[in-house]
Amino acid sequence: MSSLLDATDRLERIPIADGEVYYSHKLELGCDDNEALDRLIADVPWRQESILVWGKMYLQPRLVAWYGDSGSDYTYSGITLTPLPWTDLLLEIKRTIETVTGASFNSVLLNYYRDNRDSMGFHSDDEPELGLRPVIASLSLGEERTLILKHKLNKLAKPVRLKLASNSLLLMKGETQRYWTHGIAKESRQCGPRINLTFRRIVSPGP
Repeated sequence: MSSLLDATDRLERIPIADGEVYYSHKLELGCDDNEALDRLIADVPWRQESILVWGKMYLQPRLVAWYGDSGSDYTYSGITLTPLPWTDLLLEIKRTIETVTGASFNSVLLNYYRDNRDSMGFHSDDEPELGLRPVIASLSLGEERTLILKHKLNKLAKPVRLKLASNSLLLMKGETQRYWTHGIAKESRQCGPRINLTFRRIVSPGP
C-alpha cells in the first residue's frame, strides 16, 4: 500500500487554510454505485439515535449505523456506538478506499439521508478516540448533497461548499478537525436518498 502522502497526490486538494481536504469526483468501487446504495438501504439495520445538543436530547435528522473491528466503540454527542461486524460489501469498499488514500481504517459510520429533510449539524470529528489528527475518508452514494465547512476561529474565512457527487470520495486529515466544522443542510428541493460512509480509525477506547 502506498503512503498517505503519495496517495493524496492522486486526489484534488481543496485550498483551505489550517486544514487538509482532498476530493475525488469518482471512485472506482468495483461495483455499481446504485447497486451498492440499494444493498445498503435494504441490508443495514439503520437506527435513529437521540443525541445531546446543548444539554437537550434530540432525534438525529438522519439514520445511522456503526461497523468496525471488535472493540472500536465510538462515543459522540452523548451516545456510544458498539460496532456491528463488517459485511463483505463494506470490507470491499474499505479495501478500495485504503488503497486510494494510503490510510488504514478500523471502523465506519454510515449516515442515511432519506430525503431533503434529513441533514447533519455543524460539528468536528474530534473525539479523543480518533486521535489528535484524525484521517477520515468519506464516500458518498446516491443523491448529490452539499457539504459546508466553516472555520472555527477565523470569522473572515468564507465557508467552503463542496458538492458531493455519488461515488465521490472526500478525505479530511491533518488539522482539519481542529480548525473546521462541517455539516449538511436541509434542502428546499425534493431529492432522493443518499448514504455517506465515513471511514475512521479508533486509536483509543472511548470514555
